[in-house]
Amino acid sequence: MDEEYDVIVLGTGLKECILSGLLSVDGLKVLHMDRNDYYGGESTSLNLNQLWKRFRGDDTPPEQLGSSRDYNVDMIPKFMMANGALVRVLIHTDVTKYLNFKAVDGSFVYNKGKIHKVPATDVEALKSPLMGLFEKRRARKFFIYVQDYEENDPKSHEGLDLNKVTARDLISKYGLDDNTVDFIGHALALHKDDSYLDEPAMDFVKRVKLYAESLARFQGGSPYIYPLYGLGELPQAFARLSAVYGGTYMLNKPECKVEFDENGKAFGVTSEGETAKCKKVVCDPSYLPDKVKKVSKVARAICVMSHPIPHTNDAHSVQIILPQKQLGRKSDMYLFCCSYSHNVAPKGKYIAFVTTEAETDNPEVELKSGIELLGPVDEILFDTYERYEPTNQHAVDNCFISTSYDATTHFESTVEDVIAMYSQITGKALDLSVDLSAASAAAEE
Repeated sequence: MDEEYDVIVLGTGLKECILSGLLSVDGLKVLHMDRNDYYGGESTSLNLNQLWKRFRGDDTPPEQLGSSRDYNVDMIPKFMMANGALVRVLIHTDVTKYLNFKAVDGSFVYNKGKIHKVPATDVEALKSPLMGLFEKRRARKFFIYVQDYEENDPKSHEGLDLNKVTARDLISKYGLDDNTVDFIGHALALHKDDSYLDEPAMDFVKRVKLYAESLARFQGGSPYIYPLYGLGELPQAFARLSAVYGGTYMLNKPECKVEFDENGKAFGVTSEGETAKCKKVVCDPSYLPDKVKKVSKVARAICVMSHPIPHTNDAHSVQIILPQKQLGRKSDMYLFCCSYSHNVAPKGKYIAFVTTEAETDNPEVELKSGIELLGPVDEILFDTYERYEPTNQHAVDNCFISTSYDATTHFESTVEDVIAMYSQITGKALDLSVDLSAASAAAEE
């Protein structure tokens, strides 16, 4: 422990593990510690007995749910966009060789009380019951514009500078109605609220493009992929990667107290009476509680079921987004469902999560509109957790703190935080130009 490290990372959550991997690959000397005796922190993966212990105290799970060890229930379940930034990071660090991915069956959106497949291309737009005949034609034109748009080819811009034109103006050029905008903005571009409408349209168009390109990648029913055995595989894969680059992982290290000098700069971490020195500390909010503030709460229901979610074409894995407007809420609601086909539950069992930013103190009532879509459930567990954001100035104290995980059931916002932190820690941009085909062999299985 008496050595000096470039960076000490505290907590083995998804964000911390990805950062630790990126920094190790960059040649930095990294020590990674966790006060728990398991990987994953907030984003850990639990078997059935652990799940019951956490949410039901001493109760044992009912026998008809099957063997505890056949369950790998991710506490922060998020699907990955097949061509998204996280997959690029995984390829960039070569951690893909430790993981097996499988495509996710379905991507749906809730509209006027029903679930619909999310149309992402001009061809799908023409078939979608989400829109009437004339609206389909308008949407088709919009999708063709997005598909053909190339930042470096002015001919494809149709005279619009997307760094200046707002998303709202672009949408009105194509005459799309509010209903269509609702599902494109929330279920394709994956915006969490409607503030994007008054921002430059470039980000919006790139997000819709990413969705369509990811969808085309595996010719499946969705643009998402998910590791076999769930996300619990990721922290362990990064631990193996780190070891290859000479990094050190230590679990079950109590306290992990960050030490500061008289100028308030972090210079090391003490555990069990020994101090390891470092230039920078990276951690989740729980390790430096006086340098973070509470920003919101996430409400969630975790359900075990014996059937797929109705009206999803019997999808064994699926995401359903319920846009805020459809529910009269301030934020979207998300449904995540995975099953034995991704090896996260015994044969015939499905795990579903319903999550949203909490607007009340009553998750049972607040999540009702999402839970009703699931059909009969064998068991349901309710939970809320606080979300924190850092308040410190890393230039002053050398501490880099991640933001708590949000309610989304996809990785886009999580990986934005990681990439921003990487730039703050290293002072350089992360190069994510990689050969995406490196992750495809595993995904086709």
